[in-house]
Amino acid sequence: MKNDKENILNTIDYPSDLRKLNIKDLPQVCSELREFIIDELAENPGHLGANLGVVELTVALHYVLNTPKDKLVWDVGHQAYGHKILTGRRKVFSTNRKFNGISGFPNPAESEYDSFIAGHASNSISAALGLSIAAKIKGDNNLVVAVIGDGAMSGGLAFEGLNNASVHPNDLLIILNDNHMAIDRNVGGMSDYLIKITTSKGYNQLRWKMFLLLKKIGIINDHRKGKILRFGNSLKAILTNQHNIFEGLNIRYFGPVDGHNVENLVKILNDIKNMKGPKLLHVCTTKGKGFEPAERDATEWHAPGKFNKDTGERDCDEKPKDLPLKFQDVFGHTLVELAESNPKIVGITPAMPTGCSMNLMMDRFPDRSFDVGIAEGHAVTFSAGLAKEGLIPFCNIYSSFAQRAYDNIIHDVALQKLPVVLCLDRAGLVGEDGPTHHGTFDLAYLRCIPNVIISSPIDEHELRNLMFTAQTMKEGPFVIRYPRGQGFSRNWKNKMELLEVGKGTCLIEGNDLAILCVGPIGETASDVVNKLSQKDISVALYNMRFIKPLDEALLQSVGEKFSKIITIENGVLEGGFGSAVLEYYSEHHLSPEIKRLGLPDVFVEHGSVAELHHLYGIDKEGIEKAILDLLKES
Repeated sequence: MKNDKENILNTIDYPSDLRKLNIKDLPQVCSELREFIIDELAENPGHLGANLGVVELTVALHYVLNTPKDKLVWDVGHQAYGHKILTGRRKVFSTNRKFNGISGFPNPAESEYDSFIAGHASNSISAALGLSIAAKIKGDNNLVVAVIGDGAMSGGLAFEGLNNASVHPNDLLIILNDNHMAIDRNVGGMSDYLIKITTSKGYNQLRWKMFLLLKKIGIINDHRKGKILRFGNSLKAILTNQHNIFEGLNIRYFGPVDGHNVENLVKILNDIKNMKGPKLLHVCTTKGKGFEPAERDATEWHAPGKFNKDTGERDCDEKPKDLPLKFQDVFGHTLVELAESNPKIVGITPAMPTGCSMNLMMDRFPDRSFDVGIAEGHAVTFSAGLAKEGLIPFCNIYSSFAQRAYDNIIHDVALQKLPVVLCLDRAGLVGEDGPTHHGTFDLAYLRCIPNVIISSPIDEHELRNLMFTAQTMKEGPFVIRYPRGQGFSRNWKNKMELLEVGKGTCLIEGNDLAILCVGPIGETASDVVNKLSQKDISVALYNMRFIKPLDEALLQSVGEKFSKIITIENGVLEGGFGSAVLEYYSEHHLSPEIKRLGLPDVFVEHGSVAELHHLYGIDKEGIEKAILDLLKES
């Protein structure tokens, strides 16, 4: 980083400062912004590749637009670091994704420059269209821009927004940041289309001149714009021998243009920003631009953790190789193992093959594994179609992303009792990505659906056993939820065995109090119970394993033996596992005193998993305190 006297970025606190600069200064601003992002993320992990790719676009947008009056909607949100740095958060950017620090995603509660929250993908066009039409209704003259990228155009909601934008009066500008990437490589026909699409510069100049001429001589007016636009589309098809999906929707298309030429981007944005009607600018960028390791391997450098910016070495490259595998890796290896002996098994993921380790299945069985793009609803219904014809789909979706497929789970899978194995990765609190990514609601939103089996393994051995059991089911769906992060044992590869659905087990016998738990948080509880046993406090610990159906025989015996019970879950308390236990005892006229540990009725902020577990009392200290407090009430 240059010293402060030479550094332009240090003089920019808000976009109003940026707009005072000469356009010739913008390349240096981009260089300094890119270097700032690399310096910060080398020590404070975050999303690297996507943010390096949109530096020039970010600078150009804030230079041309009058933000925050003009609205910017980012999609996906992990490409907005440059935006945050230019909008008043440069000096606190070191707190990015840290507990009590700034969010890693746009958040209107954090800044007026963040027009809409964006943690997932594909919502920008719909949200920005709403902002644009609202501006018209209110008589405001502000511009609204949606920046959609990193594979988000493969999501169905994006096309719903495009379709609606084509029929309602609006002046929305959509910028398609086309880097041919999501987190992994983009897939599908839309990706192929964006790679091949070209637009004639001569045609656009001819069309604009024709528009001005027709308007001048009175042939074009507000009532005939649609016909003229369709004429223009036909003309383009003739001149370029190409049909354009966007202009087929009556959305003006410009591009593709170089997304790393900031001066040219400023010129283009100034030329088109005040054009009436919906329009789309297609910008081509390189994910990881300006940092060679990230350009070379954008998937690995999407969110690389700490790294050495000079050598390109990542902290994870230096860690011992004998640590326990992550739960997602145990899933990936186990799926391959099962698929080798069961030819009916297929794997499906919506754009997260490396994140959930479905890439292992893709490498071993490319014809039996499918990355369907950022399309969670489609992933579930596609899996239902496969199951309907006798295959056994393992559909792996991050817990928070599965919320988008809720209707598909109900209507297309559960209603027909189809044996889809729905593997919910990143269940529970996930840490620094915060409320848009925490997998805290799945137990509550799935528990009310008929025909659904819901399970949560306490460790990686039980994960394998549940996967082995799930492939034998004739009806479903069969849900397996497990957390982000490492398991507990380097010896993860147990011989798999069939588990009885709806049956739990006693892990530790005790007499003073009983703990009922689901998932790996049971290992935390086990450590606490063993510690208290040395103080002559006798606590029984039960691994319920299944949230639906519950082990009613086990609940009955526990309710008859113990007057005090604690339930523990890594999810929301409202409607979750603890609620199910309360319902059982109420309906069966048992009245033990029950303390539920889990997450309150809030959107949990970002921070490390350890910090958040401590905050909400589901770490060792919190569990021990709950036990001692409940026993004191005797």
